Amino acid sequence: MAKPLVAVVGRPNVGKSTFFNKIAGRRISIVEDTPGVTRDRIYADCEWLNHKFTLIDTGGIEPRTDDILLKQMRRQAEIAIDTCDVILFFTDGRTGMTADDEDVATMLRKSRKPVILVVNKVDYQDMNDNIYDFYALGLGDPFPISATNMLGLGDLLDEMVKHFPQDEQTEDEEEHTIQIAVVGRPNVGKSSLVNRILGQERSMVSGIAGTTRDAIDTAFVRDGQRYNIIDTAGIRRKRAIEEESIERYSIVRALAAVRRCDVALIVINAEDGVTEQDTKVAGYVHDEGKAAIIVVNKWDALKRHQHDGSLPKKVIEDLKFMDYAPVLFISALTGQRVPKVLGKRPRGLQPDLPPHHDRPAQRYSGRRNHRASAAVYQRPPAQDLLCHAAERLPANLCALR
Repeated sequence: MAKPLVAVVGRPNVGKSTFFNKIAGRRISIVEDTPGVTRDRIYADCEWLNHKFTLIDTGGIEPRTDDILLKQMRRQAEIAIDTCDVILFFTDGRTGMTADDEDVATMLRKSRKPVILVVNKVDYQDMNDNIYDFYALGLGDPFPISATNMLGLGDLLDEMVKHFPQDEQTEDEEEHTIQIAVVGRPNVGKSSLVNRILGQERSMVSGIAGTTRDAIDTAFVRDGQRYNIIDTAGIRRKRAIEEESIERYSIVRALAAVRRCDVALIVINAEDGVTEQDTKVAGYVHDEGKAAIIVVNKWDALKRHQHDGSLPKKVIEDLKFMDYAPVLFISALTGQRVPKVLGKRPRGLQPDLPPHHDRPAQRYSGRRNHRASAAVYQRPPAQDLLCHAAERLPANLCALR
């Protein structure tokens, strides 16, 4: 059975992401003293007293709003509530109970899931008197904590594991999970592609550039193979990003997703063709030595006369330094050719390579250069070369370090 799922929910800016990062042991969710920073569901595998579970960070729930993004944030939180085993309902001990807290509590009672009421930001003992108002929510005894100062977390986690299913998973899967990072410029359809592959509304989608902020991991199994797909924020030009902004941290996480992936799906907007920024994103994947698939999205948006074969030639020409990467033309909106994305096996995900020695030498500048080689890692495959005059080797044959 899968690990228990624990959803962290509440109105905006009550410290959900700070708690999430503390329990996860690393800064996964972006934390800023601004409501609405977290938008999608963020997952992290955690452990407490030999109980392994998956923690879900969610965006703040705004019960009364007409804003498109805030409505989608609420929908993401509702999905987390529907799929989880235990709910941690976060409130703010500094501001006290609010009307929004009451509305969220009403929504959680309808879920019929175990709900633990958490009063966060109780940073010192004298603030404990602030928690009594929260009994009015009718959700049992509140647990006062300070996520920032890590106060009261042990009691909260002890209570949480009491509600786990008795047949929770205790063994780790040994099979390798292929890590897939979906990267590209803003608003090229990365989240739509992720949702289409998963067959569910996993990431928020809108026509507003910058909707996705965190790097969002989702594990799934397809045809017996385990995958983890990572939806990332759109990567803009450096000069367009303000220092210490939320977007800057989003891009740092997107680049980190590339570093930890096995395969990168480089998503390009068919309407725009290959832009300078697309080339830079692809270049980063190339420099990291990752297997890649170039995914040209929004193919359905092109006019009939544009389907003359010129775009595929242009993509290949503009990204000729990645001639090893397969190119797919898809529509995440309609699902056209999306199943082929996982069917492609890019170079770099080949079976383990045995070491090779004393292969026939190749000639460069009229002299035998290549004396011996050995496979040194498999994702992507690479060879260590023992040779004379290494500087004479073509740049696309090896990287001199």
